Amino acid sequence: MTNAARGENAATFKALLKGHRVRAGLTQEELAEGSGVSVRAISDMERGIAKGPQRRTIESLAGPLSLTDEELITLQKVAKQSRTQPVAAPAPATPGIYGSPLIGVLPADVDDLTGREHDLGALRALVADLGDGRRRAGRVAVLSGPPGTGKTTLAVRTAHDLAADFPDGRLFLKLRGMSSEPNEPADVLHVILRSLGVDAVRIPADLEDRVSLCRSLLQDRATLIVLDDAADEAQVRPLLVGGPRCLTLISSRQMLVGLEGASRHSLDVLGEDEAVALLSAIIGSGRVGRERSAALELVELCGRLPLALRIAGNRLASRPTWPLSRLVEQLRDRSRRLTTLTAGDLTVRGVFELSYRQLTPAAAMVFRRLAVVPAADFSVGAAMVLIEAQEEDDAALFLEELADASLLQTSQENGRYQFHDLLRVFAMERLTQEETPDAVEAAENRLADWLVRTATAAGHYFQPSDGTSPPPVPTSSFDDHAGAGRWLEVERRNWLAAVKSVAARGDHRPVLDLSESMHWYSEIGGTASTWYDVFALAADAAVAIGGKREEAVHRNYLAWVLTTLCDQPDEAAKMARRAWDAAVEAGDRREQAWARVYLSNAHLRGGELKESAALFDDAVRLFEEAGYPLGLHVARAMRGTYLYRNGQFDDAAVEFEACVRYFEQGHDGASTPVDETTYAYLLLRSAQNLTALGSAGLALAQYETALALFYRHGAAMGQGRALQEIGKLLRCQGDPAAARDRLTRALAVFERIGLTQSQVDTLCDRAALSDEQGDPAAARDDRERALSLCDRLGRSEGAKFRERLTGHLNAS
Repeated sequence: MTNAARGENAATFKALLKGHRVRAGLTQEELAEGSGVSVRAISDMERGIAKGPQRRTIESLAGPLSLTDEELITLQKVAKQSRTQPVAAPAPATPGIYGSPLIGVLPADVDDLTGREHDLGALRALVADLGDGRRRAGRVAVLSGPPGTGKTTLAVRTAHDLAADFPDGRLFLKLRGMSSEPNEPADVLHVILRSLGVDAVRIPADLEDRVSLCRSLLQDRATLIVLDDAADEAQVRPLLVGGPRCLTLISSRQMLVGLEGASRHSLDVLGEDEAVALLSAIIGSGRVGRERSAALELVELCGRLPLALRIAGNRLASRPTWPLSRLVEQLRDRSRRLTTLTAGDLTVRGVFELSYRQLTPAAAMVFRRLAVVPAADFSVGAAMVLIEAQEEDDAALFLEELADASLLQTSQENGRYQFHDLLRVFAMERLTQEETPDAVEAAENRLADWLVRTATAAGHYFQPSDGTSPPPVPTSSFDDHAGAGRWLEVERRNWLAAVKSVAARGDHRPVLDLSESMHWYSEIGGTASTWYDVFALAADAAVAIGGKREEAVHRNYLAWVLTTLCDQPDEAAKMARRAWDAAVEAGDRREQAWARVYLSNAHLRGGELKESAALFDDAVRLFEEAGYPLGLHVARAMRGTYLYRNGQFDDAAVEFEACVRYFEQGHDGASTPVDETTYAYLLLRSAQNLTALGSAGLALAQYETALALFYRHGAAMGQGRALQEIGKLLRCQGDPAAARDRLTRALAVFERIGLTQSQVDTLCDRAALSDEQGDPAAARDDRERALSLCDRLGRSEGAKFRERLTGHLNAS
């Protein structure tokens, strides 16, 4: 058919369609409403842009136009004649159509892309098997992540790097997914076809026809397609038109989990070194080097988010006389941080708002209320409490929506979520602007009460089977002590902040209940600062309500913390005496006995052996009078330790053997974690005495049994002490390699839980081992490191170690 004939057919079709519409007295909008065909498609057909619509499209128009059978057949015949004409061979693919809001020349690459080498390598690897004959479709990669992580920048860098692999062109398509009016797939396909050389008048009106034509044109081409800022799967699916030699890169804040067969690359914030490198690339390495500490704080205040770092860098680059510390000072103010992170039209708050506006109202409420969670990560239960949901599943759906939108991230801890720090600042802004102060306070109080209540219930799982401690109260949150312990560990920052909040508002009874439930667990988990804070709050609460027994209980707990965890025996002794006074006033013999135990323990730690003997005897007597066998045997074990320290090894052995028999026989059924960790601590003391008696083999067996029990129940402090003692024994037995291994492992444990004196002790032990192995440099390093820790110790302990360490260092 000649070109003239084809033009006649086209003119006839558009004339016929418009004539039928005018005859029916319909506007294009009315015809669209009646037929289900879009106004855009009807307009394209009447203007001759779309010459050959499909049969089903024409049949949809027939009813509203009141076409006769003959008119319908004629219209379909004319449309078919246009569809059967071959499309002229497209011109070579161009990089884009200037002026289009959808597509343009590939954006310029950035010179300072940093920290994405691994992601770049993974994307480059996708082209390895393109076009090898085994694939029917091209590769698709989804780049997702929180706002500001540089998804578009990475896609553009990849497109530039892979230019040689895609000689038929690279298309950059703006989907505007975060805008109020994302681009329609049909419009994007129209522009793809134009960029592939298809004349506008030959582009089909129907979406599926455009998809088919794109696929046919790209079937044998090597083209890279960037779909930037995708809204969702529905927008993207029609645009996956690449053939076997094509690669499609999709950037989206949504994870697009519904796309099948796509490789996924979730971008996170930069590492510290990478973040500093990006800042250096923008403002110069010399400037960063001169203020290294300020630069490190700056990148953390920016959350190591690439966009925030780029904005901070641009601000500093435009103010070359500013010290970095000036911007750091501004960023420290959380209420002004997002305002400070603005440079021209670059703004962190702006990119966050785009994502926030896409949320459903319920998910938006969850997002902003999560800002009141004290720690960075949280559970579904916390979200449920904040929004007053009836079931965790209801809250979980909203958390998943937020995670899919990259406004939350899943935590490394299973079932938990976390904020990026800057997103949390943004969430707090939204909370204070969109909800009343009363609503915010109510949400904070609900969360604090739930955390304290749940922590108290969890603590009850760690009571000894002594016949007097209350059994744990079953809750839906925990099946057993292992679940309770795990919750206490992962939620520690949250429940600790919550109990401080409850105490601050003067609600004393929950504080006391939590503290008392935690006493035995404190020997298994947590840190020195955690337990000092908890027990100090409880002691203050006891004083506030005038409860002398409660005051004695919690001052006793504080005395234990000060001696065992904080290396402050003098302060511990003062606290134990105050506990004794309160216990006497309350007439409570058990707490009087505990006060004697903790006072004697402080004397032992401080080296005051002479004052300890009578105190232990008092404690044993008082426990017997109170009818409390567990306390009695704890006191006897402590008395055994006193006898060991005093060189009375045989007498100490009598005490330890009696205590071992007591704990081995079990009480009231199966032993609890507390029974086993208390037994393990007893074995440590007994093994020390056995070593002194020359029974090294039996001592090592007891140490190993204790270590296994500590590992079984996650008792970090016990693990460290057992490892240290095993290391010392192995050193004496002539096994330096094994000794160093145990001492190094012990040191790592003590560092993790913050036991300073134990760190110093272990470093000294390892230094002595290095001396024996002829490695003075390693010995000196350990002693210098130990010396640097002495300032954290109490005055007497610090002075004692400092003098000893200085003497060794001077001698070397």
